[in-house]
Amino acid sequence: MVLDRLGNRFGAHVDQVALRVPLRETFAVAAKGHGRHVKQSGGHGQYAVCDIEVEPLPQGAGFEFVDKVVGGAVPRQFIPSVEKGVRAQMAQGVAGGYPMVDVKVVLTDGKAHSVDSSDMAFQTAGALALRAAAEEAKVVLLEPVDEILVTVPDDLVGTTMSDLSGRRGRVLGSEPAGEDRTVVKAEVPQIEISRYATDLRSFSHGAASFTRAFARYEAMPDNVAQRVTEQLRSVG
Repeated sequence: MVLDRLGNRFGAHVDQVALRVPLRETFAVAAKGHGRHVKQSGGHGQYAVCDIEVEPLPQGAGFEFVDKVVGGAVPRQFIPSVEKGVRAQMAQGVAGGYPMVDVKVVLTDGKAHSVDSSDMAFQTAGALALRAAAEEAKVVLLEPVDEILVTVPDDLVGTTMSDLSGRRGRVLGSEPAGEDRTVVKAEVPQIEISRYATDLRSFSHGAASFTRAFARYEAMPDNVAQRVTEQLRSVG
């Protein structure tokens, strides 16, 4: 309605893009990664090699980097460079282009060159190591889940619950909310309710309303994650 009004009344035509839900990525299992960045093209070269171990952390734990290099295999000044490279790759994601969260990365080994090693070379090696670990392990997409409270006429309670269940929602219960009104409580992935205001108004003929609040992130089912990733690639 707003877009029609903008076009008809003001001649302003607006480009529309699909809502991008803030998904995240994480490792489902532990993995090892080898990052090797070696270039010799005349003059000053680039040389950095690092080995890492990655393991998932509990939800909300964030990121942890641990240095377990012995014998100076990676010079001390380049340890932060590896971490910086890993962090940069986490921000870009490794599966669907979404930021990676809740992982522990342990730097276990590496190699350096007395002349050609540098901060940037080890940053690149760190990023490559994380990508290599992702190739051998399962990386899952995490989706935000909202708690939703839907106030509907009593005769629409069944329809509302069925609709929420069809959106991969978990109906948590319902309770009276005044004369001939009921509040239905559910948890639903954000990606499934991007147009819920329009859909609810349609099947309730404007007699229902809802509120929503972020609850937590959860692992997205494999079939849904595959569809989302394919859609992302087609857009890209």
